[in-house]
Amino acid sequence: MATDYYAVLGVRRDASQDEIKKAFRRLARELHPDVNPDPKTQERFKEINAAYEVLSDPQKKQVYDLGGDPLSASGGGGAGGFGAGGFGNFSDIMDAFFGTSQQRGPRSRTRRGQDAMIRLEIDLNEAAFGTTKDIQVDTAVVCTTCSGEGAAPGTSAQTCDMCRGRGEVSQVTRSFLGQVMTSRPCPQCQGFGTVVPTPCPECAGDGRVRSRRTLTVKIPAGVDNGTRIQLAGEGEVGPGGGPAGDLYVEIHETPHDTFQRRGDDLHCTVTIPMTAGSLGTKVPLQTLDGVEEIDIRPGTQSGQSIPLHGRGVTHLRGNGRGDLIVHVEVQTPSKLDAEQERLLRELAKLRGEERPTGQFQPGQQGLFSRLKDAFNGR
Repeated sequence: MATDYYAVLGVRRDASQDEIKKAFRRLARELHPDVNPDPKTQERFKEINAAYEVLSDPQKKQVYDLGGDPLSASGGGGAGGFGAGGFGNFSDIMDAFFGTSQQRGPRSRTRRGQDAMIRLEIDLNEAAFGTTKDIQVDTAVVCTTCSGEGAAPGTSAQTCDMCRGRGEVSQVTRSFLGQVMTSRPCPQCQGFGTVVPTPCPECAGDGRVRSRRTLTVKIPAGVDNGTRIQLAGEGEVGPGGGPAGDLYVEIHETPHDTFQRRGDDLHCTVTIPMTAGSLGTKVPLQTLDGVEEIDIRPGTQSGQSIPLHGRGVTHLRGNGRGDLIVHVEVQTPSKLDAEQERLLRELAKLRGEERPTGQFQPGQQGLFSRLKDAFNGR
């Protein structure tokens, strides 16, 4: 008497493929020999696999429903099929236990391209106020000869005769559980399901070629060293003429002769003679906005700074600009002629500074006082 495969799996004769698969998963988890090693359970496990082999294959299921021998249908009982006690596709068994199965079918020849990055040098003015630059990039682009197909003009890709377009080949092995079928990518087409008999002579079948092109990139105001600007879809075109990746433009700011940048603030040093520090003066300074007069007040000491608000770099995110900090360095003359020395001594005499004595600020101690306090335990 013929086996009732529907009864073996516990499903109706009009059950859908999804219901058949769910029933097989449930029974496989219950009856797998690793879970239940009883010999009777092993026989039952072989039965549900034989039933699933037939009912999950539309061609075999049709033969079985018509009363014929499903194992004589295409793919059954041959080198690539199963015996009555064989197991279904190995991925179906893994799917029954882990809830997932491997991706089946041929893989696409078209894939996304990689991202690319180039370095762009700009000066301080361009970084502070923004600019527009033309850049040259050398990336992969779609081959115009084959339009990304990879085949020579007048030809096309052909279905692989080894895997018949499935992208994978199957192999039946024997184990203590019976016959198990495993799948692997087709070695002839590398899993694509098609082969290109006559590759494009321009791109050698890759569907892309390297080309140098010019792009216009807008540099926003306030960029700094290491800032990356993303140009979507301007990177490498993918194999098979796939979508292009992104292009990243990395900013490198060249050093300035006068200003040193710290964030959005600029710093510079102005050196003035001792007399200018004492009497005060005005010093012209070439800023990013033009020449400005720096007011040096009388009595300015070396190391003092003068801020010029809003004369720095534009904030990249937000409104306004940083500041320009002018550091003053008072220079003491190292060489004096006789007349200059006489006048300076006269000034010192008038100010009572012929024999100046060091003055300590409140709370400060000399070296020996600190050592004495340390030995006395203070």
